[in-house]
Amino acid sequence: MAYVSQELKKKLSPAIKQVLKNHGMKGTIAVNNHSTLVVNLSKGVIDFAKDSCSDNYHYQINPYWYHEHFSGKAKAFLIDLFAAMKPEGVWYDNSDSMIDYFDTAYYVDVNVGKWNKEYEVV
Repeated sequence: MAYVSQELKKKLSPAIKQVLKNHGMKGTIAVNNHSTLVVNLSKGVIDFAKDSCSDNYHYQINPYWYHEHFSGKAKAFLIDLFAAMKPEGVWYDNSDSMIDYFDTAYYVDVNVGKWNKEYEVV
């Protein structure tokens, strides 16, 4: 069963914050419904619209297909960010959708901007 605690968030936060700092990004880390580790990006040097197919500054990154939808700095940042959010030894995924069996440590979400405040390129 997918579960992420506040203690696990605190344990993963330093690595996630280091990735944000290394790439010149600002964001927050949260837990949603005890099952999802969430990073909300508020501003940074990466222009996600330029490095993707979107001109929107409020959307959720697909954690399974980001490598197909982004390029350049955005792709490099997301690779590092998802690696920090799903470290070896902590995160696992034994799911098998063919038999409707879902077993993962926890889910991950990355949001660019919020519904009431767009992501800001600085």
